[in-house]
Amino acid sequence: MLVTKYSGELVPFDKSSLIHSLSKSGASEQEVAKVFNGIEPQLYNEITTKKLYQLAFNELKKIRKSYAARYSLKKALRDLGPDGYNFELWVTRLFEEIGCKATNSKTLQGKAVTHEIDVVAIENGKLMLGECKFRNDIDAKISVTTPMYFLSRFNDLKETEFEFFGQKLKPSTGWLITNAYLTSDTISFANYYGVNLISWNYPEQSSIKNRVDSGGLYPITCLTSLNKLQKNILLKEEIVLVKDLLLHINKVISLIKLTDSQQNKLSEEAKELVFNERME
Repeated sequence: MLVTKYSGELVPFDKSSLIHSLSKSGASEQEVAKVFNGIEPQLYNEITTKKLYQLAFNELKKIRKSYAARYSLKKALRDLGPDGYNFELWVTRLFEEIGCKATNSKTLQGKAVTHEIDVVAIENGKLMLGECKFRNDIDAKISVTTPMYFLSRFNDLKETEFEFFGQKLKPSTGWLITNAYLTSDTISFANYYGVNLISWNYPEQSSIKNRVDSGGLYPITCLTSLNKLQKNILLKEEIVLVKDLLLHINKVISLIKLTDSQQNKLSEEAKELVFNERME
């Protein structure tokens, strides 16, 4: 059987790859087998990856909503769009969750020109500047021109002291963060010139995927208990992480007018997703 990728390319169906991706949802081996058995009768030659994803998502949701939410992470990051501002907010929260003080959307004066910096963070007396590259295209890759451009901006700023969070510091490191993939040239250039990279799958041990799973840093767009309108209302209030939703649950309930039943379903899914709590 062949599968049609988003690019239109036909590739052989890989059962082991699908099972591996299903296991990343947190489902047990037995639950993954049950999901696959539910999907298998619906497969057909040249099925699209989009359709295959939807089948898997629906079967996972039948077992546990948090499995489906976790499985949908990549799509959920794209759903922070259409522009990049919510992704920028999410990256700011990512820096805060690893112990930094962070803020976003700052204008800094360099030696030559002013620069719009997406994320500014401080950790252990070091000032870090972050460039966020949000992409809606599932197969998008960040080309080498992006770290080149960012490096030139960083170099224009690095000799100037800036005050944030009561500290005056010169920028010491630059970060390029994207929900997309990176080309090999992008990685080589950034590594050589000291630009730190975080993408969907790079670096392997601290990629976006791994950081989210290990830290419970799921965006609210993962949640299957909320519709698109409800998610947009919360994003406008800068409630970006599922963790934030749980922290401000009374505000959330007031903003999106949830019934008691809806509140319980939302709270259950959110806690399972963030804390891996199973509520039977």
